[in-house]
Amino acid sequence: MAAASFLLTDVDSGTHIDRGEIIPAPALRMSGSNRWSVRWKTLRGGVSEGVQVIELDNGRMSLSVLPTRGMGIWKGRIGDLPLEWNSPVERPVHPSFVNLQDRGGLGWLHGFNELLCRCGLSFMGPPGNDRGEELTLHGRIANLPAHRVEVQIDTTGTGAIELIGVIDECSMFGPRWRLTSTLRLEAGASRCSITDEVTNLGGQSAELSLLYHINVGRPFLEPCATYAVPCRDIAPRDPRAAEGIDACYVYGAPIPGFAEQAYYHVPLADSNGWSTAVLANSSNNAAFAVHFQTRQLPAFTVWKNTIAEADGYVTGLEPGTCFPNFRGFERQHGRLAIVKPGQSYRTELMLEVVDTEVAVRQLYDRVKDIQGHTDPTVHRQPVAKFSPAGAK
Repeated sequence: MAAASFLLTDVDSGTHIDRGEIIPAPALRMSGSNRWSVRWKTLRGGVSEGVQVIELDNGRMSLSVLPTRGMGIWKGRIGDLPLEWNSPVERPVHPSFVNLQDRGGLGWLHGFNELLCRCGLSFMGPPGNDRGEELTLHGRIANLPAHRVEVQIDTTGTGAIELIGVIDECSMFGPRWRLTSTLRLEAGASRCSITDEVTNLGGQSAELSLLYHINVGRPFLEPCATYAVPCRDIAPRDPRAAEGIDACYVYGAPIPGFAEQAYYHVPLADSNGWSTAVLANSSNNAAFAVHFQTRQLPAFTVWKNTIAEADGYVTGLEPGTCFPNFRGFERQHGRLAIVKPGQSYRTELMLEVVDTEVAVRQLYDRVKDIQGHTDPTVHRQPVAKFSPAGAK
């Protein structure tokens, strides 16, 4: 696109603009396609000290992105619908306050409150020892800041906004990854697209693990809300998830002390490789959808955490390069992407929100069309090829 470019942060050139805004000229602002804005600031105080927040608004959908936290999306809004969940971690946490080794390798949870955060890149899933390397929960990328952040605005009159962030996840005697993330908002649209390029900067091939932890709460998640995703197989992650397999597509009310359940799906796709997962409220008049390219993201996980509201009532819709199992298990089953030196792995997904019964029905019709006439194989117990619990 023909674009005006605004550099907000660039470590190499010493550029950092602490706060500001980009808006259309007053003469253009009257146009419906030009009611967009980009505003950013750096938070001060508490565990949010130094966290950069960039708010993108296309006139219908607004998203708050955190370059300091791996280019994750903190929260958003479309019309009267909030796009978020009520995490016990109320505010964005600067990575300097997150010790990934805490709680036996579960320290990642100290900063977990985003609508979308990435898990990876060298590993994700539970902590443990893999070939002598101590892995922590869900990897490092969500707690690494972008060293370059740029905004591009389409100058052809559409008002499309692109936010581009570059993050390095590198280690001496370890993998060298560079994530270049592009988030695009079309003017007036109720969806956003995310395109990531993960490049191997190292001198040898490396294993890549990448999962999009997309976390949705009310008003989409509520008692009797449902999800749908076209798939060939669905399997519970563990015996706890197997307890709910008969009603896995339906959500319950918040229950204090609820133990999480996760379900692994092998997604089906249309002729272009795209699949769609839908979470709809109980009235079927509002839905949150994740569209994802299965040639790049061939695994899909649904995480159900219908715990008490104060403890984080939420569900996760999670496309990934593999399932969020321990890295050694995914390697054993051939699901780790191998990226050669100098090459890149590209992923594409879109988040969409609809707020009418007709639009919700159209999303469900898309899922049905992709599913076709073949019902998925529902495994009532964990399966050895999908999760470690199936081998026990």
